[in-house]
Amino acid sequence: MGIQKDIVKFNVGGRMFQTTATTLANAGRDSFFGALFDDNWDLRQQQNQEFFIDRNPDCFAVLLDLLRTGDLYIPSNVPERLLYKEAMFYGLINHVRTAKLGPFDGNRLKLSKSVTGRAPGDGTAIRAGPDGGCCVAHGSMVHVFDWVLEEHPPLNLDYQRVNDIGWVNAENVLISACERLGRGDGGMGLFSSYTGDLRYKFNVVHDNQIKSYTAGALSFSPDCKIFASCKGRSNEYGVGVWDQVTGKQIDFFYESPGWSLGEADKLQWLNGTNCLLVATLFPRKDNCYISLLDFRQKTMVWSWSDIGAPLTVDEKRVRDAIAMEECNSVCVVNEYEDLGFIDLRFSGGSVRWSSRSRLMKGKMSDEPCYPKLALHNGQLFSSMNDCISVFCGPDWVLTSRLRRSYGGSICDFSIGGERLFALHSEDNVFDIWETPPMPVL
Repeated sequence: MGIQKDIVKFNVGGRMFQTTATTLANAGRDSFFGALFDDNWDLRQQQNQEFFIDRNPDCFAVLLDLLRTGDLYIPSNVPERLLYKEAMFYGLINHVRTAKLGPFDGNRLKLSKSVTGRAPGDGTAIRAGPDGGCCVAHGSMVHVFDWVLEEHPPLNLDYQRVNDIGWVNAENVLISACERLGRGDGGMGLFSSYTGDLRYKFNVVHDNQIKSYTAGALSFSPDCKIFASCKGRSNEYGVGVWDQVTGKQIDFFYESPGWSLGEADKLQWLNGTNCLLVATLFPRKDNCYISLLDFRQKTMVWSWSDIGAPLTVDEKRVRDAIAMEECNSVCVVNEYEDLGFIDLRFSGGSVRWSSRSRLMKGKMSDEPCYPKLALHNGQLFSSMNDCISVFCGPDWVLTSRLRRSYGGSICDFSIGGERLFALHSEDNVFDIWETPPMPVL
């Protein structure tokens, strides 16, 4: 391919283009242009045949240059939103996304855009989607945005407060919600991210009976299992497990006396140990409970709690936790963004606090949000007030901070699809941070 006789001619919206078969093959088999080739990647066309496409010629020119060079240049006369729609038509949206976004690096993130919602404040959670979109929980509503940040029909749970959101894939969103007494609602449901329709409702079965329950924190494992903290009216306190394909409950880890699982703030699946981190944190409970559950043996293989800690360390209350398997530790954070580390090799050990931002003390906003943690590509992220700190290296040194000028404290943030999304509390607005592509020499 690519020799002179493989020249391909297009008439796009009345404008003529010529390119080679080699360039078109860069689009891939699943693209619009892939249909022009046979199974051996030989071009299907007659001598001097011209293909007519009734689409925007300016966008076509940008996309054709992308296939030629791998670089994306969008001239001022081409609206980005229109270009993205045209890229989706040609099956080139992944090419555009790859060219527009560099490999995710917390130290190189730039504020790309801020999106304002339709209602003030009270956003509770934001989750990045696998394709660069996101969803935002706002009371009993979940607003879904695609990669081009166009909002899809919202998911309305009819006054049931949303507790957590999880992306099953780009087409399906899992939502956990509070039970409404006397209604039998609540629990967990699978919704279409495109239409907002409920596709499946997940049940909790106890003593061979379907029970109503409140579903909380969510997590997923690579073998298509869904985990959710559950709080029922009887003995349905613990962590339930469902098959992602069939939707059927396949296991339940019941909460033991003196511990807390059913009201967990965070679940995190650990691929290396095939265990689930469950963290119930202050102020949901008076004490903090962090544990690792092995569902194969139905045992709690590791645990830590601040029960019995001296009152003088109240300022060290754990607000979030995340497991770091490569370091054999759990990282925790308090309200002053002090990072602490707990050794995963021993149960019941103490927290080794590492004060990195004590200047934050005494400068908290009037309505501060509790800090949140995330781990991505070997970088640790921690939100505090109106900024997100990035820590790197074996000693987790503070290397950069992300901050914008308005919107109030950050109540939640999420990383996925080569983007970081940060949700602000005072104004219903979220920011999109992206890593620019490296310059081409």
